[in-house]
Amino acid sequence: MLLYFFITCFPFILFFKSLPLKPLPPWASEVRLLSLWFWKEISLFYFAGFSLKTGDFPRIPTRMSFNKMSLTSKVNNFEKEAQGMSVLDLPELPLECILERLPPSGLCNMAGVCSSLRSRCTSDHLWEKHMKQKWGKLIGPAAHREWQWHISSRRNSGNLKQGKHRGWMKLLQFVRPLSWIRSRVDDSSRQSSFPVDSVMSWYLALETGRFWFPAQVFNRENGHVGFMLSCYDADLSYDPHTDTFQARYPPHGKRAAAIENGVSWERLRPPPVDTSSHDLHISDCLHELRPGDHIEIQWRRNKEFPYGWWYGVVGHLESCDGNMNYCHCHSSDTVVLEFNQYTPGSRWRRTRVNRKDHQEEGDEADGFYGGIRKLETEEEICTWKKLWPTAVLE
Repeated sequence: MLLYFFITCFPFILFFKSLPLKPLPPWASEVRLLSLWFWKEISLFYFAGFSLKTGDFPRIPTRMSFNKMSLTSKVNNFEKEAQGMSVLDLPELPLECILERLPPSGLCNMAGVCSSLRSRCTSDHLWEKHMKQKWGKLIGPAAHREWQWHISSRRNSGNLKQGKHRGWMKLLQFVRPLSWIRSRVDDSSRQSSFPVDSVMSWYLALETGRFWFPAQVFNRENGHVGFMLSCYDADLSYDPHTDTFQARYPPHGKRAAAIENGVSWERLRPPPVDTSSHDLHISDCLHELRPGDHIEIQWRRNKEFPYGWWYGVVGHLESCDGNMNYCHCHSSDTVVLEFNQYTPGSRWRRTRVNRKDHQEEGDEADGFYGGIRKLETEEEICTWKKLWPTAVLE
């Protein structure tokens, strides 16, 4: 059988060699490979037929097209080239665009790859965007000052620990080998955290709840009826598992600090004025107040309590019928403030303040009214209206 195959193919080979040599078209190499594959398959076919007669069955390889073989080789070559590439081989602009689109978790992961990426991924301009997106509406000047104090205290404690560490190093030199001491120092340096004064450190401290920061809470203590439409100072800690906050209200009088869990984002705001909750806010809007203006006023139960901000509107005097065409309430020295969340006739419904010489006014029975601020934006007014109680308060 093999002899017959050789006699059949030999004349064709002689004829092929006798043809004149001319430049071949581009597809000729693929045809040549195809013909070789064809003769290979034919030879395997005859070889299999010969094996049937002898009883010996050799293992025939699985058929594979040359296109697939070519694709596999290209993939293997690409993988070999990719093994030698790094993200740092990218040009500056594409690499910067990639880092700007990474979420905070992605930047943290990239920062742990190498020192070069660590320097890039911890830069402030990348984290300022994330800080503004998530925390920009809640972090105010008071929280920023608290963070600066936190940084300073950590640096001071770090210097103190470093001084103690050097003292122990001198003592250990007499007990332990120098190589063991150096290995411990190298391990501690590898475990050092990110720069303490970076925006990244501030973001992570907020995100993990390690940093308590000052803000204000609407309707404190889960909307207790005694605090409806009020806003009080508190220290907040974020809970990433529930996406809510824990609020810690300052103690007042004999009452200990109150703790409230599960405070939602909608009930929080940064302090609108830079005034402590124990200080009287200086009112600078009294001369421009007119009926219908929306205001917030400080109020506290007694002298030992901190101030809270309470929502109200400017009303008309008893002598005015409310007709704006004939109203002269804005010319009076007395300003009427109304708290319409309370039922008519309630002692909390209305109060008066002196426009020209307003100081803290009130008594132990009705509480003390402090400074006033006028609400200038529709956003602030809408925030209060969303918190309006479902029932009229007594």
